[in-house]
Amino acid sequence: MKKVSHPFYSALGKGALDMLPLSLAVLPWGILFGSLAIQRGFTWLEAQALSAITFGGAVQIMAVELMADGASLFTVLFSAFVISSRHFLYGLTLRERLKTQPLRWRLSLGFLLTDELFALSGHRRAYKSRLRLFYALGAGGSFYLAWNAWTFIGIIAGASLPDLTELGLDFAIAATFIALVVPSIKSLSVLVAVLVAAVCSVTFELMDIELSLVFSGLLGMTAGFTVAQWERLQ
Repeated sequence: MKKVSHPFYSALGKGALDMLPLSLAVLPWGILFGSLAIQRGFTWLEAQALSAITFGGAVQIMAVELMADGASLFTVLFSAFVISSRHFLYGLTLRERLKTQPLRWRLSLGFLLTDELFALSGHRRAYKSRLRLFYALGAGGSFYLAWNAWTFIGIIAGASLPDLTELGLDFAIAATFIALVVPSIKSLSVLVAVLVAAVCSVTFELMDIELSLVFSGLLGMTAGFTVAQWERLQ
């Protein structure tokens, strides 16, 4: 077996180090999921398996709540599809960079592709070389390990502590996405997209409109695209 040279280890470590702030940021989120699953009647193995296989915080929390309430399989799957649909856009964005890479790389990074890893993929040379691939593997892999570790802590906490959902740990979800979005606001079109999506999401939620986040996202993207087209004509 060919030995991996030192630069590749360095790239793995650099990716893990750059991802560390985001790995720590989702600690409350992971603990919340683990404890919630236990308190909703899931076994520790089922809860841990959800993190190991699904690897999607928002989807996991939604699935646990719906299954605990006795929702149908169709409802659970459709809700998961809607919440995870943004990953389709992530895949399309990175397709041109990864399409020439071997299947093992595309499958590995495709599984590890989260909002957090996508946030680190904005560099123009991302995924262009083996060092860049190992960097992404280190970032995504370390986040995967951290998420499962936080889930395990939540499982232990859920079995021995009161309901952690009352502590407001779910705010970690909003805080994480805010931290991911704000640095990407570098143009008027992106700013407009963010503001429209934010205002619409709050408005639709107050109006109790189903799929409010999906509609807000679509309206935000439409507004951002319109502004971008307008800027090109100026």
